[in-house]
Amino acid sequence: MDRLDFNDPAHYINRELSWLEFNDRVLEEAKDKGNPLFERLKFLSITGSNLDEFFMIRVGSIKDQHRAGFNRADFAGLTPKKQLTLISLRAHDLVETLYSTWTKSLLPLLRKNGLYVLSEKDLSEKQRSFAKEYFDGTAFPVLTPMAMDQSRRFPLILNLSLNIAVLLKKKDEADEHVFATVQVPSVLPRLVEVPRSDEHPGRCFLPLEDLLLAFLHRLFPGREIVAAHPYRITRNADLTLEEEEAQDLLIEIEKSLKKRRWGMAVRLEVHHAMDEKLLATLKEALEIHSEDIYAVKGPLDVTGFLSLCSLPAFESLHYRPFEPQTPRALVGRDDLFEVIREKDVFLHHPYDSFDPVVEFIRRAAADPDVLAIKQTLYRVSGDSPVVKALALAAEAKKQVMVLLEVKARFDEENNIFWAKRLEQAGCHVIYGLVGLKTHCKITLVVRREETGIQRYVHLGTGNYNDITARVYTDMGLFTCKEPFGADASSLFNMLSGYSEGPQWNRLEAAPNGLRKRFLELIEAERQNALAGRPASLTAKMNSLVDQESIAALYRASAAGVKIRLVIRGICCLRPGIKGISENIEVVSIVGRFLEHSRILHFCSGGTDAVYLTSADLMPRNLDRRVELMYPIEDESIKETILGVLDLEWNDTVKARQLDATGRYHRVERHGKARLDSQAVLCERALGMETE
Repeated sequence: MDRLDFNDPAHYINRELSWLEFNDRVLEEAKDKGNPLFERLKFLSITGSNLDEFFMIRVGSIKDQHRAGFNRADFAGLTPKKQLTLISLRAHDLVETLYSTWTKSLLPLLRKNGLYVLSEKDLSEKQRSFAKEYFDGTAFPVLTPMAMDQSRRFPLILNLSLNIAVLLKKKDEADEHVFATVQVPSVLPRLVEVPRSDEHPGRCFLPLEDLLLAFLHRLFPGREIVAAHPYRITRNADLTLEEEEAQDLLIEIEKSLKKRRWGMAVRLEVHHAMDEKLLATLKEALEIHSEDIYAVKGPLDVTGFLSLCSLPAFESLHYRPFEPQTPRALVGRDDLFEVIREKDVFLHHPYDSFDPVVEFIRRAAADPDVLAIKQTLYRVSGDSPVVKALALAAEAKKQVMVLLEVKARFDEENNIFWAKRLEQAGCHVIYGLVGLKTHCKITLVVRREETGIQRYVHLGTGNYNDITARVYTDMGLFTCKEPFGADASSLFNMLSGYSEGPQWNRLEAAPNGLRKRFLELIEAERQNALAGRPASLTAKMNSLVDQESIAALYRASAAGVKIRLVIRGICCLRPGIKGISENIEVVSIVGRFLEHSRILHFCSGGTDAVYLTSADLMPRNLDRRVELMYPIEDESIKETILGVLDLEWNDTVKARQLDATGRYHRVERHGKARLDSQAVLCERALGMETE
């Protein structure tokens, strides 16, 4: 067994290609006829948005490596150049499927439901007259045509902005063609509603770029438009920050955010019928390669059509409404602190409401016996009730310490805003740690009681975000057990000061010990298997990328440990390899809610050790972030979590199974009943589940 090579690149799936397979599963939900129409449209939009971020961050980073001459292969054996080639092939297939879904499926269904997304050629005279008035009165004053000639260089094109490329010449003259570009204004609605017509008797919408194209000649008097087509570029937005040299982290991040808008172009999206001269001009000016050009048969940037889902009076095109419920342990109880003193309280969002978490902080802010509140924040909502409660606590002269991670990608600006607000209210604010992102989710409330000082702790797998808590599945725990309280105090002292990593009572933290502890738990299962004792593990997470962790799972599998993995997104492990991973099965669930909770279950000789964690098994989480893992000690809560894991493992509707080639397939039912785990959990929360 020891002669097996667990590090053979053939045993691993490339991270980027695995991510593309995840986005394909998201796109499957847009194709799924069992989903309501507007929900299918949302999944289509998410697929497009995911691709935007993928190209900005992941492809941008790999291109940087390639340009720098970095040719070392990853643990799956692929060099940056080879990765870019394979990414391009798979991404082009994905984009083709995306637009085929829009054109052949969703667009006809919208029409069937009385919603018409028109093109210029579809317009009636009345509609065209309305569009002309809109162009003259609203769009024209906002537009800025920019030409390129000997005296004017190619203009800077904003990342992810929608634009129209124009080829011009003087009327009645055979002069050389001139290139111009017009940005489609993001300050105007992407879809302009126009009057209905006899042919289109429902609500009618014209994409803004189509409206501009219809009257574009009014921007260029004296010129003839030879060709005009929309285009969109994606720029490298992978920010690299030299934190050690940054005297003020906040200022450096604000500077870097501006650079994100103007990084090198990594993708060019164009209409498939774009004029060759226009395309050649864009290709040369943007210094972009042919494999990075995506010629699409449909409207660029499908995220712009998400606004249709906000239209009133189309309730049947959405999921049936679900309202998160008050956890049973808290029903009819007013004193949250009293409940937590009696027993640990478990929350499973979005089935359980996030309100108790907000109320925990609000009550602490208003309670005269509360002396201090300490909290980590990674991503918060735009109008965060959590942040407001913390500010009120500080204004009430309580000790409030907040570590607000200003390096949370794409939330930097929002977090900087809230950090400044909290400081103004009197909170002690830490803007993250040099070299590390603080990704753990923990709140500590220190309260004076008759028996002395009592510490109340909330630990979670997800962010303190009241908006995403309604659509992300996450788990949380309230406890006032002394070992947890002592660990929470030690953690915040470590984050706010220069204390060394403490000796933990219950918690385990990255980057210092979480990796080691996880590997120890896997090894313990392997030893149990070798000794003939029961040995199994089940893990649920967003992504599995860390090679050392995967190799440990391979060793355990080879020793006979039965391993079940529920991994929503990236999975670099190949299941089903003879002698290596034949005891490992992997499923992914993509559904109404974003699966986000991280759960670890080890058989542990029959004692069933269960842990929750904020960390995925990725190098960044284990080595470059502050993360937490914590055990579930209450037997009833442990039983509840194991029930959720089993339910999700037996999903036959939204689950997809990974094979050794890196592709996913629908779970084979083999006579099994239809089981949608998320739907069942909704029914349980509402008390509607039937035997």
